[in-house]
Amino acid sequence: MSTSTPSAVTTPVTDGACRVLLRNGLIYAPRVGPANALLVQGKQIEWIGELAEGEEPTAPIDEVIDLAGALVTPGFCDAHVHLTMTGQGLDGVDLSGTTSIAQALRLVEDAARRGRGRPIYAHSWDETRWVEQRPVTSAELDRATYGGVVYMPRVDAHSASVSTAMATVARVRDLDGWDGTGVARREAFAAVTHAFTSTVTAAMHARYLDLALEAAARHGITLLHETGADHLTSHDDLKAVLGAGQVDGVPDVVAYWGELVADVETARAQADYLGVLGLAGDLCADGSFGSFTAHVTQPYLAAPASGDGQHVPSVGQDCGYGYLTVEEVRDHAVACTQAGLQAGGHVIGDAALRTMAEGFAAAAEIVGVEAIRAARHRWEHVELPDSKVLATMADLGIWASVQPMFDALWGGREGMYAVRLGQERALAAIPLRDMVDAGVRIVLGSDSPITPFGPWAAVRAAAWHHNPDQRLTVAEAVEAHTGAGYALAGREGGVLHAGAPATFVVWDDGTGLPVPTDPRTSLPVLESAHHRLPVARHTMIAGITAYRRSSTTAHTTRKTHL
Repeated sequence: MSTSTPSAVTTPVTDGACRVLLRNGLIYAPRVGPANALLVQGKQIEWIGELAEGEEPTAPIDEVIDLAGALVTPGFCDAHVHLTMTGQGLDGVDLSGTTSIAQALRLVEDAARRGRGRPIYAHSWDETRWVEQRPVTSAELDRATYGGVVYMPRVDAHSASVSTAMATVARVRDLDGWDGTGVARREAFAAVTHAFTSTVTAAMHARYLDLALEAAARHGITLLHETGADHLTSHDDLKAVLGAGQVDGVPDVVAYWGELVADVETARAQADYLGVLGLAGDLCADGSFGSFTAHVTQPYLAAPASGDGQHVPSVGQDCGYGYLTVEEVRDHAVACTQAGLQAGGHVIGDAALRTMAEGFAAAAEIVGVEAIRAARHRWEHVELPDSKVLATMADLGIWASVQPMFDALWGGREGMYAVRLGQERALAAIPLRDMVDAGVRIVLGSDSPITPFGPWAAVRAAAWHHNPDQRLTVAEAVEAHTGAGYALAGREGGVLHAGAPATFVVWDDGTGLPVPTDPRTSLPVLESAHHRLPVARHTMIAGITAYRRSSTTAHTTRKTHL
């Protein structure tokens, strides 16, 4: 038996608190060392260590759970999500697997028949995966739905195809970004998004949040960073998201709101009103590669096509859009720093990243480098940073909230990024190893619903980046997806040790059998970009079960509370 055992614990038992011993597993707790057992009392972990086979602790135990070789890790943190949109997507028409416009339209038509006139939310299409290589038109959606209201956001949520009825309600005809055939970008996209979300009832909204939080727990996610902004959602939605995440037994939620401010009073008042950690998240410095709106220094190799495929601007004329100036970024960073808030924004292209870096450097000249560092500012996505940008981020303590699945889905020599940017720049996107080596702290997320919840898929993507020079170790990726996300949010958790919250996940291979692990790290072996991933058996949040899979080979003695 290890020198520190449950029998040596002197913490008094709280009246009514259940003491549960999980044993015969593999506990991932680098701070503790090798461990096969974990003792929980109430909301906290009381002890972690090793118990020999047949050994029984002398401390009072209410129940014992045999893990049957399962892996236990800290709960994961998804550092960039849109919860209501995620739930809406789970309840809507998923087009992510479609390979043609005809296939997508059949799914939309089926939804129209089932919905009997209700507005249709069809999402996650990618025209680069369609044989037609163009978006859907309003006319096609009108025919498929008999003139219905259809809101059809692209997979990156920076553009959408809409039906005529949707375009009419949103009044997009004269707005910037409306292409005339049914595709909305920039200002027009914000207009159709707001018009569609206004149709969501309170009951529908509650259902979407329930679906999203249930899905997060099912994937072993115990903390979520909601990243809202007025082009995507509303103040009321943000407050509802925060409220939903305060219920016992569901993943915890912290929030950021993407709003530009220029003075400390406005920053503090808005953050207090909304209950957010910062004015960051999806404050857009630019857009996305997929919608041709990320601000880049070199023109896109392809050009955006209208829905009819006819109006195609000259190749090489478009470098995307920069939505913020250096001065705006500077004033925003100063105001948030002085208000004790995290500042940041959505920033993808190299041109936009340079604007952000110059703005934050200018802010540091006003308030001081140490004040900037202490604020833990964060940038979302950070896909094409150069060495100078990374050096600025490291010097100023700016965190990068990144999504490895973007590379897995769209990176490499033949993916959408290569089509938009060229192979060399596609392989330079999302440079995880460069970030870590430069001293930039990173956290991982999904940007759900842009990519679905799946922390082990993100870990695998980070370990098997298309560019071998940019790969992380599995241990580095797990830390960035657990403890780092908690630290960035200023929350306790993301690590397992005595005294930590009883927030953890039990994993197996989905059939009850143990996950193959590396004996050097106690983490899953991920031998390829397609290696089978662990499946959550049981998600515990502060001592309360948030999810438990219905079938498992593990067994419990005494009364079960987990």
